[in-house]
Amino acid sequence: MVEHTGLVGAKPSITMIDSHVHVWQNDPRFPFSPERKAPDYDATPEMLMDLMKANGVLRTVLVQMIVYTWDNRYLADVLKRYPQYFCGVCRVNPEDPAAPDTLSELVEKDGFAGLRISPYASERYDWIGGPLMAPLWKRCADLKIPMTVLTEGVRLKTISGLIERYPELVVVIDHMADIRPDDQRYLSDLLSLARYPKVYVKISHPWSLSTQGFPYPDVFEQIKKLFDCFGAKRLMWATDWPISTSKIRYDHIVELYRDHLGFLSLEDREQVLYKTVQAIWPFGL
Repeated sequence: MVEHTGLVGAKPSITMIDSHVHVWQNDPRFPFSPERKAPDYDATPEMLMDLMKANGVLRTVLVQMIVYTWDNRYLADVLKRYPQYFCGVCRVNPEDPAAPDTLSELVEKDGFAGLRISPYASERYDWIGGPLMAPLWKRCADLKIPMTVLTEGVRLKTISGLIERYPELVVVIDHMADIRPDDQRYLSDLLSLARYPKVYVKISHPWSLSTQGFPYPDVFEQIKKLFDCFGAKRLMWATDWPISTSKIRYDHIVELYRDHLGFLSLEDREQVLYKTVQAIWPFGL
């Protein structure tokens, strides 16, 4: 076990690798998409590194921010500047027939280590069941990079069909598919994905999903169910900084996962807090 100093005045904690964070900056070299509302504040890698250092988080997986849509240049620049701290997950337009080739270039030229797609529930995201998915999922499998999926419960059966077709592909379900503990209609669909050995789940967003206050006991009951089905080796934590800061501070998120996973053994906590992420996105620790 690797140990380090956690929060100031706090007890030492085990190694932590954050599996999901966004960065952006108002920079004319890397303009925001005109299709998206520009954020009114910056969330730079330097700001993030200060938080990581103060809270004992050694490495972080950066996910392309949607304000840039399919333009991954800003994140590619961050990865080139700080390869010792970050790896990156890109986005490509899932409705573009050229998306697989774009993905190959992002991986081979810019060093991206994963793809994110976001098939939400509304009809405009019906592309998840369309003909362009097969070549994109196959290209991920060929490149040996994980497919990370931000979705809602209603899409899980369709996603299950794609997983069935590409069993060799690592698939990561973001934020527990945003299934709320007061709306369990699709929890069985999420739990059923445990039958595929290369499916993983980020146990993130309890602050958004819970109907209770910190430390969100209703969501932790759901996390226990995920643990029973998937085991610690296929679960990972995340801060989702800075999106999460509208509800909870970064240091409190670290505290939440570091100190409130009491139903897990020390070995299982190590797994959730860094070993699972390290297995999918190797940082060389």
